Amino acid sequence: MGSAAQILGTTPAFLRSLDEAKLLTPQRSEGGHRRYSRYQLRVAARARELLDQGIALEAACRIIVLEDQLAEANAINAALHRRLDGASEGQPPTG
Repeated sequence: MGSAAQILGTTPAFLRSLDEAKLLTPQRSEGGHRRYSRYQLRVAARARELLDQGIALEAACRIIVLEDQLAEANAINAALHRRLDGASEGQPPTG
C-alpha cells in the first residue's frame, strides 16, 4: 500500500478510504498487504483528481463508476458498429 500511495503522491489513508467506500477492492498478499492493479491505481488517481476539485468522496465514486460504464458502453457500441459495417459490406458477422 505504501508503494501505491507513493506512486499516486497520496497517503495510505487515502487508499484505505477508497477501500472503505467500496471503490477499490485490492487483492491481499499472504501477509495481508493490499495489492493494487494498474487499473485500480488509475481509478485511485481519478478519485484524487475529483477530490482535489472539491467533489465529495461519495460523489467522486459515483462519477468514476458512471465514467467506467460509459466507456464500456462506448466500446460495445463501437464493436457493434464494426459488425454492422462488416455485414453491410457482405462479410459475415463475427462474434
